[in-house]
Amino acid sequence: MPAITVRFFAAAREAFGARESQIRAGSVEELVTTLAEAAAPQAATVLSRSSFLVNSVAATDKSAPLAEGDTVDVLPPFAGG
Repeated sequence: MPAITVRFFAAAREAFGARESQIRAGSVEELVTTLAEAAAPQAATVLSRSSFLVNSVAATDKSAPLAEGDTVDVLPPFAGG
């Protein structure tokens, strides 16, 4: 499985207690499952509501393969006006 850099923003950063992490995952779907299993329940909730960017492009197909060195951004919903 490829090594992926995961960057956490806003509530995701707070839930995971980190700005970024290195994860081995073959797809965004697999990455989310791995993160959710290793995290506190609140982090899994944040993941379920988040959007994901792969190399700055919206991940519309979460089963699409990831490649070594890809960066996935975890973007929870933002509040504001």
